Amino acid sequence: RSFQVTFDAEDPARLAEFWMLALGYQIQPPPPEFTSWDEWAFHMEIPETDWNNARALVDPEGKGPRLFIQKVPEGKSAKNRVHLDVTVDPAEGQSRMDAVEELVAALVAEGATYVRHVEEHGAEWVVCCDPEGNEFCVH
Repeated sequence: RSFQVTFDAEDPARLAEFWMLALGYQIQPPPPEFTSWDEWAFHMEIPETDWNNARALVDPEGKGPRLFIQKVPEGKSAKNRVHLDVTVDPAEGQSRMDAVEELVAALVAEGATYVRHVEEHGAEWVVCCDPEGNEFCVH
């Protein structure tokens, strides 16, 4: 079975940019007859004020699930019950935790919040929040 992961968001475009960096994803291409989603939205007579109501991200290699980011009127009000774990592949000669810290630094520069470094039962990871407060782990 396949599935997608859906995020509620205040600003889908900004959150999409963040998760593209975090996961190496890209915006899902528009239908073949359109060169952009804005062109598609214009053609569908969607008011320009609604063009940032959603974004869909896909894994360019087709391995990971689709991410759908949808605008909602309410803000985040509680801890996530589900979160993403982002696995980092270190470069040759680089330790895994050096690669984790490198990605975390890049994500913090893009609006993530560093929460804490965790070491438990021989495992190590970093907990962060995305720009809208959704928790995720980098390991």
